[in-house]
Amino acid sequence: MSLTYPGPVVSAQWLTEHLDDMNLCIVDATVHLPDTGRDAKAEYLKQHIPNSIFFDLSDVADPNNPLPRKVPNKELFCAKVGNLGIDNNTHVVAYDTPGLYSAARVWWLFRLYGYDKVSILDGGLPHWRHCEGKLTAQLSPREPRIFRSEKTRDILALKADVLKASSSGDEILDARTPGRFSGDEPDRYPGARPGHIPKSHNLYWSHLLHSETRELLPKEKLMQCFNESGINIDTSLILTCGSGITACILALALDQLGKHDWKIYDGSWDEWGRDHHLPVESNT
Repeated sequence: MSLTYPGPVVSAQWLTEHLDDMNLCIVDATVHLPDTGRDAKAEYLKQHIPNSIFFDLSDVADPNNPLPRKVPNKELFCAKVGNLGIDNNTHVVAYDTPGLYSAARVWWLFRLYGYDKVSILDGGLPHWRHCEGKLTAQLSPREPRIFRSEKTRDILALKADVLKASSSGDEILDARTPGRFSGDEPDRYPGARPGHIPKSHNLYWSHLLHSETRELLPKEKLMQCFNESGINIDTSLILTCGSGITACILALALDQLGKHDWKIYDGSWDEWGRDHHLPVESNT
């Protein structure tokens, strides 16, 4: 039997009740940047939510792009997720170990290729632990399946799209910390210049989450955060961040508000900040 899709965000209680459902595939999509010194796959092998598999965003990626975790083409994406045991009857629930950091990119990737039966575990692993959810080191590999994509949505922005938007004053929202956005803090990506895309606004992704539970804030609080950023969410938006991960949290929050006219700039600052042919604004 197929699950009734509960929406893009599910609670720890919901997942507890559906942990053993046949059509559910739980994925640990944790990404740790090199400067953290942490190994996401090793942490998964040590402890994870039962029946979950590891969704390696570095593997489900374009192998020909020198930047990490960039969007694979449709054929490669379908092959990769099919090999993970996901087909078009699977409800994917993604989580990560910080609470919500990289899991939203899984939701966006599937959405890009026309598949909507994907949810984010609200609060991720920290909230799951707080709710005394089960944990295990036992692996639950899945048999490969066939996954098909029937369409590609227009929710991906490339460098040329962003340059055009910046030049014309279209709305661009950056999810990085205020210090990195302003250029007052060193950037996390070696070789990237300090600052931000000209005429862009800033909304630090963490401000959309409860400081303790790491759950998404209520809708009225999310709306307040976007309003305070100075962005107009009733027009088309380009969402950017450091490397295309946390911009997806902005997209998830906008989706919760019923706003769907946005694109993720996949290259983000890791690409823009290194390209000295592109303009930069900063306080320095």
